[in-house]
Amino acid sequence: MAITRKDISILLKNYDCDNLTVAALGGHSCLDVCHGAKQHDFKTLALVKKGREKTYNKYYATSEGEGCVDETIVLDNFSDVTKPEIVSILQKKNTILTSSRYWWVYFDDFSKVENDLLVPIHGTRDMVKLEERDCTPVNQYDILKQADIRIPKIFNNSSEIDSLVIVKANESIRGYERAFFFASSPEQYQIRVDELLRNGTITEDSLKNAVIEEFILGAQVNLNFFYSPLSDQLELMGTDMRRQTSLDGFLRLPADAQFEILKLQQPKLIETGHVAVTMKESLLEKAFELGEKFVKTSKEMHPDGIIGAFALQGAVDAGKGKEDFVIFDVSMRIPGSPGTPFTPYSSYLHGSPMSFGQRIGLELKRAVESNRLNEIVT
Repeated sequence: MAITRKDISILLKNYDCDNLTVAALGGHSCLDVCHGAKQHDFKTLALVKKGREKTYNKYYATSEGEGCVDETIVLDNFSDVTKPEIVSILQKKNTILTSSRYWWVYFDDFSKVENDLLVPIHGTRDMVKLEERDCTPVNQYDILKQADIRIPKIFNNSSEIDSLVIVKANESIRGYERAFFFASSPEQYQIRVDELLRNGTITEDSLKNAVIEEFILGAQVNLNFFYSPLSDQLELMGTDMRRQTSLDGFLRLPADAQFEILKLQQPKLIETGHVAVTMKESLLEKAFELGEKFVKTSKEMHPDGIIGAFALQGAVDAGKGKEDFVIFDVSMRIPGSPGTPFTPYSSYLHGSPMSFGQRIGLELKRAVESNRLNEIVT
């Protein structure tokens, strides 16, 4: 049976809210969360997978006033966090978990997060799965469409391709990552598919669930937001864009070298990090309008709506004579983007740069002080 807000409220009654521990799975945005929590005097805990623990219990462990990770729990697999003995430890530590992409990536059965992980999560527990485009009956496309947020044109099948498209199919080895490729005709699509099937990058099954999207030839930007149920306020924490391998290296080559490489292989678009970017001030109001639409519609389509961090990822298109945002991806939790405070937008509101981790820590602190913690966890 799915864990409810009522279950979490009952659990919180047994918590010592003056002695909370803020925890995250060890990867993605864990250090961001721990650093921010320490700024607000919370204890911190990293739940790490065996073989990946040194980042947290050695290089960034707290010691003599340095570091941000107070404690680590080493697991054989990330999904072990749902085991009763681990859940019990977390409850005894008065733990608040942070929502993460890892809930979906490293869990073979996401229902265990929904049913077995009886620990408060800052963020909307079950909205992470809606990021997957094949999630039914509702996924990110449905929310964006309902919110009247422009998304790329979706092609039902390859025979409809009449312009440049990007195809998003899950990789065969890393099923949580997508093997992007481009095509501008049905014939070119088939050539690329045959090549990727032949070298094992994708499978027939992943191809069945692939999405064929219009490629937006615009300046890419991720709009990183934070929505606070405590204040009913939407904040733009910062803006950035992805760094992708091998595309970034490919683009640094002169044109003649690019042509030679294309004879041998296509560049891959595997995310390795982010780069802080800014946008024209005249676009800010449009950006906030998108965020407000998304928050409003998420409340209409989900009992809890979006809580805390989320991101609308897209590009600014000027194809119709005026600049317009086109959103092609949504993060329904903290984005893995620790460079967010290196854009000015959080400073404009808070007076100094603020990371997602710091904003989460501030939200938890405000909730504890006002006895409203149950409003921001699920």
